[in-house]
Amino acid sequence: MAQDLAAMAAITTELKYTPVDTIPGIAAGVRNAFNSHKTKPLEFRLLQLRKLYWGIVDNEAAIVQACKEDLGKPAFETYLSEIDWCKNDIVFATQNLPRWVKDETAPDISLSNKLLSPRIRKDPLGAVLIIGTYNFPVNLAITPLVGAIAAGCTAILKPSESAPTVAKVLQHIVETSLDVSCYDVVQGAVPETTALLDEKWDKIFYTGGVNVGKIIAKKAAETLTPVTLELGGRNPAIVTKNANIRLAAKRLLWGKTMNAGQLCISQNYTIVDKEIVDAFIVEIKVVLKQFFPNGVKESEDFARIVNGRQWSRLKKLLEETDGKIVVGGDMDESRRYLEPTVILVNSPNDSLIKEESFGPLLPILPVDDLDTAIRIANEVHRTPLSLYPFGNKQETDRIMLETQSGGVSVNDSLFHACIPTLAFGGVGDSGQGSYRGRGSFDCFSHRRSVITTPAWMERLLDVRYPPYEGKLAKVKQTSELKPDFDRNGNVKLDPVSYLLLGAGSKAAAFGRWSAVLLGKSSVSPILTEER
Repeated sequence: MAQDLAAMAAITTELKYTPVDTIPGIAAGVRNAFNSHKTKPLEFRLLQLRKLYWGIVDNEAAIVQACKEDLGKPAFETYLSEIDWCKNDIVFATQNLPRWVKDETAPDISLSNKLLSPRIRKDPLGAVLIIGTYNFPVNLAITPLVGAIAAGCTAILKPSESAPTVAKVLQHIVETSLDVSCYDVVQGAVPETTALLDEKWDKIFYTGGVNVGKIIAKKAAETLTPVTLELGGRNPAIVTKNANIRLAAKRLLWGKTMNAGQLCISQNYTIVDKEIVDAFIVEIKVVLKQFFPNGVKESEDFARIVNGRQWSRLKKLLEETDGKIVVGGDMDESRRYLEPTVILVNSPNDSLIKEESFGPLLPILPVDDLDTAIRIANEVHRTPLSLYPFGNKQETDRIMLETQSGGVSVNDSLFHACIPTLAFGGVGDSGQGSYRGRGSFDCFSHRRSVITTPAWMERLLDVRYPPYEGKLAKVKQTSELKPDFDRNGNVKLDPVSYLLLGAGSKAAAFGRWSAVLLGKSSVSPILTEER
């Protein structure tokens, strides 16, 4: 209770940026802590994770209030996507970490090399930098931090300055729950982030926009620092004429009303078969009324745009479109309110499709057929973060086959990214690397290959030492793999494999076995006949 009161008090104070001239010392502190090996023991990691869990529990009311102030986020969404998500992530990590940290027996090792006990050791990468973002300001800061702690790293957390109230609560949680010699928080905007990037890190984890992601990747490249970039994209939804129209409308509208559409994974535009466009729009109107029976503006279940700059950006997108607003369009700058708005556009070059909206805007583009839909999706953004195909299995399978994306929810919106133990990440320019669940531990770990060569093997290893004369044939005899294919790329089967595995239809294989068992034929005639 005292913790919660302290965090609530922190909300009322102004966010204080970290003095830039102190940042090198802060970074050096976590580097020195890692070099002391303090964070490597399993029990230390588990203790930090358990304390972080209770730090979140003790400050739940402050988190709810902070998310309300920064984003107008409903308490339900805050618990669902921020508080409970992080708590469950920590519990999952503590329950599984003893198993994760154990050495793994290396796979695909030949019998002779097994004598060396090949194994994979999981080592922490070192001192890491985690840069959060504002749309899920707790989740997208704490979840990677959980992975860093579990892996045995030290870390600096840089919360988003665009969610300043949450940033203060996060700092309070870290400073009162964790070992501050190993984990610290730096507050600030561009100058402070620039100072952090000037430091040497063993990994940088960034969630945010593509433009800043490029800056971070370029800066990290100067020191060959590995990065995980969780970015965004112009994510397409494709609704075929064979889709369940009512279900598609309901699920896609949910994806654009949660957090007022401020999700990097929500659909940026929806391609709809022209035969069902009118029906699809009607269903959206019906569902919108079901979601908000007393209207959207006064509903406690609809968030607000994070700040005036983002609100103005969305307003400008609506002003620049050549499309027609068919649902919604109401807005109130003083309350940072923008109603869920459906716009019927007529070109893939429309501003609402070419740019990532990151808000409650739902442009719909009618097309003649699935061929056109797939072509447009690939032209607009070849490697988006998410893809949402709605249709029958043949259609959705084809869409996945002929497109790329970081993840896919078939006949749904968002949900592939709502499973906390399923690895999440982008592809191409929508992101690099992945995390969540076991993936968060792996994200901050190095899989270190280890072998131990016993002294008694020296006589067996003599073949590797000079002089080499007369040794090549012996090496080839023991180590060279023989191909099971011919020069034309066809698989070769010896008579035994032919009988065991068969070739052609199951009936033919059954026939061969029957002939052999009944003694009516030998292998050679069978092979000759099949050829």
